[in-house]
Amino acid sequence: MGSLIGRKEEVKKLQGYLSSSKSEFVAIYGRRRVGKTFLIRQAYKNNFAFYMTGIANVSMRHQLGQFHAALAPYAAKVKWQPKIPLDWFEAFRQLSHYLEKLPTDHKKVIFLDELPWLDTKNSKFISGLEHFWNSWASARDDIVLVVCGSAASWMLNHLLKNRGGLHNRITDRIKLNPFTLEETVLFLEDKNAGYNHYQILLLYMVFGGIPYYLDSIKGEKSAMQNINDLCFHPDAPFRLEYENLYASLFKKHHRHVSVIEALATKGKGLTRAEIINRTKLSDGGGLTRILNELEESNFIRKYKAFGKKKNAGFYQLVDLYSLFYLRFIKKTDEDDKNFWINTVETPTFFSWAGYAFEMVCLHHIPQIKKALGISGIQSSISTWQSSKAQIDLVIDRKDQVINICEMKFSIHPFTIDKKYDKNLRNKLGSFREITRTRKALFLTFISTYGLAQNKYSGMVRSDLEMDILFEK
Repeated sequence: MGSLIGRKEEVKKLQGYLSSSKSEFVAIYGRRRVGKTFLIRQAYKNNFAFYMTGIANVSMRHQLGQFHAALAPYAAKVKWQPKIPLDWFEAFRQLSHYLEKLPTDHKKVIFLDELPWLDTKNSKFISGLEHFWNSWASARDDIVLVVCGSAASWMLNHLLKNRGGLHNRITDRIKLNPFTLEETVLFLEDKNAGYNHYQILLLYMVFGGIPYYLDSIKGEKSAMQNINDLCFHPDAPFRLEYENLYASLFKKHHRHVSVIEALATKGKGLTRAEIINRTKLSDGGGLTRILNELEESNFIRKYKAFGKKKNAGFYQLVDLYSLFYLRFIKKTDEDDKNFWINTVETPTFFSWAGYAFEMVCLHHIPQIKKALGISGIQSSISTWQSSKAQIDLVIDRKDQVINICEMKFSIHPFTIDKKYDKNLRNKLGSFREITRTRKALFLTFISTYGLAQNKYSGMVRSDLEMDILFEK
């Protein structure tokens, strides 16, 4: 991975802590492979007063040995030789002792990476961290403590929602989201991959905006070749990523996977009651925590149906790689190494592409609103369905207009024929009749190459092509 792409707001925040008037405790979280460590290293140009990373699946003794190995080179610069600490309280005392030997004329950045791995069973790591921050670091004005970790459940439940000594002690939290399409273009350009928007869209529909995934792409190959090689060859890296992904993020991850796979069976999402019915998970706080963790990690979204109360919402799987894995990779034999090349532009391909394109659009609502010229107008996003019709994207605006959005993937300009024209008119009519709205209904099309102009296309108020999704 080369230079830092995007992340301007996050970098501005991180660098701004260097000039604040107090010590700062910053937690950065997000799904695996989204680039948390790379962001922190680049934002501070690897200029840390202390930096260590936890080790997966080892004992407290090994973690403390890693701490000592990380601290020793820093301590040597101030002519001090620490011993291997016996527990985390002693480890943090050593850290504070070393930091007190440094000049006080500038902020000292401490970076603890993969923080959840340090919290081994019965280690009292959290208690040691609490004592370090509350009794020493927070009383100073020259410390920036930055922590991150991919284990989303731990970061959320033990740190960000801590009810003990770290309650409300985090001075800022940064949720690192996947790249947008615009950032994906910049990332691939940095790799000298000269793709057009259609090729990048196809890659995004499979891998989402995950930097680590995008870094696997070979610029000399087409999008289809990359997808085939990375997902369907016998040793393809994304054959194994699915299980590793959830196992690394969540404790008792099989429950999270059961929710993901239940949601994958119904593209438009499930209610909480439907999730319980399909997964056989019990209702209560445990399920609430699972859903919150998946939502915070950008795997699912909770959305409301038009005209319904917010708590009566649907949960929908929106992680593009998980969708692709469950639809194709999981069901494909390893020996079928040319599966994707042979699937391109078949009915199977178009069925998947239509849904994946809808997901990409839902990841880029700000870009759609900008293209419609309504960024400054307050609006709410929802879906709507009845026994007669379904609308996947409804933009309900405060200026007495509702955009009824149709999202269509096609390799050519999309053509509205007589049958589809009737379907659209019935959909608009049903929406107005059932919702009893008095607002104006603007039919909006979002497609790859726009609409073919014919006698039916005139009913569309706004015709948006995929290029608008690539805007900032």
